[in-house]
Amino acid sequence: MLMRDDKQADFAYQAVYRYMINLINEVGTEGRVKLPSLRHLAERLNVSISTIQYAYSLLEKEGRVYSVAKSGYYALPIAGSTACCTTGDLLERLYVGARRPGMLVLSADEPAQLLSLDAPLLQLERELVRQYPRQLQPYSQPCGIWELRAALAARYTRSPTRCWQADDVYIGADLRGVLAILIEVLALKGAAVLVESPCDWLILRLLQDAGVRVIEWPCNEQGRLDPGYLEQQLRTEGVQLALLSSTPGLATGNALSVADQAQVAGLLEQYDCWLLENDTHGGLAFEACTRYLRDLVNPERLMVFSSFEKAMGPEAPYGYLLSRHLSTPLQRQFLLRAFRLSSIRQRAIARLYHSGRFDQHLDDLRIVLKEHAAAMQARLAQHLGERVTYRAPQAGATFWLRSTEAVDMRRVFQNMLARQVVIAPGELFSVTGLYQQHFRLSHAVSTHHSLDLVLEELAQALKQGQHG
Repeated sequence: MLMRDDKQADFAYQAVYRYMINLINEVGTEGRVKLPSLRHLAERLNVSISTIQYAYSLLEKEGRVYSVAKSGYYALPIAGSTACCTTGDLLERLYVGARRPGMLVLSADEPAQLLSLDAPLLQLERELVRQYPRQLQPYSQPCGIWELRAALAARYTRSPTRCWQADDVYIGADLRGVLAILIEVLALKGAAVLVESPCDWLILRLLQDAGVRVIEWPCNEQGRLDPGYLEQQLRTEGVQLALLSSTPGLATGNALSVADQAQVAGLLEQYDCWLLENDTHGGLAFEACTRYLRDLVNPERLMVFSSFEKAMGPEAPYGYLLSRHLSTPLQRQFLLRAFRLSSIRQRAIARLYHSGRFDQHLDDLRIVLKEHAAAMQARLAQHLGERVTYRAPQAGATFWLRSTEAVDMRRVFQNMLARQVVIAPGELFSVTGLYQQHFRLSHAVSTHHSLDLVLEELAQALKQGQHG
């Protein structure tokens, strides 16, 4: 099967994706099944390792596969009853439920599902293919092509002292791969890393697998992060790195105030703590943000990571890192990972930045997200009423809800799976067992399901899940 010789207007990763779907669907047992390694599949299908990783990342986001540290990727058969999957790792059960046909996945955080740039991106790519015939297309540089790295550097530059160069930008096949490299280069095993909490489960799992000592900075009752708690942890726990969001928190949708940002920046400077800023939701605040934490901290102790996918859509899954330090080990690790990314697609993304089309898209996406959040808020009031409490999100595609009654949230999760609906239990967003009464719901859904009926079923599941 020589995909590189395929003359159809299809992309290699799409062919790999379809091949993997067929392979997964052939699974006939009830146990988990190990899938071929990245290198094995690359050799079998005659494509680059990054193409295989790209396809695997799409499958993982869809819940069709999941990864196990130092072991590889696994798939579970679709056959069988969802309700029977009641044991094992909770995240694994969520992935299994999400990949089944006919499921309404309300656990996801996919803002671009409402408005993506997939079509414009592919149109630009076709135009670029004509300008750059295949024989003239160089292999991508290990850290990404210069045009896209320069575009990102310019976008994050705010002043002569807070500036980035193209050589400070590193682009990988997906966010997981980029973060794995960063954790390895920083040698974080055994180190104390403070993360805002609730925190994305991908980040938590990567840190745990690397042996990092994760210290959570939980939101208070008002849904905000208390700088006083940060100071206590910095003073007593020897925190070397703080991993914080650039915009309103991933799960809660609430932001640090300007005063709190200044206080946090001062504390990080006082205790010589590095900031690793999570900018994956950058630009998705309903009201455009003009001041970020990275603009206040010491630029000599700052790194930023993000991806294109949250804002652009699944056709732009690449992750990237901005770092003015550790250039030699970072370049070496990116070279060893062999991220042979499509130079044409990277150029297409760069043109979206240069033309201003991406900024216009962000403006449009923020409006749509805000409208969907308002519509979901009305539905929550109508169907869940006093069963949940929450603070209206200021950004993103999700609501962070808390049950007003003590419930077994795992039971609620399982009952909703039986109704073909996937929610995200709050405990997935913590490493210390926090948020047992919380769950996350997406409002960025375009579906044939009746959300009103689904929320009525959720209200019933919360009632059935009450303790005692």
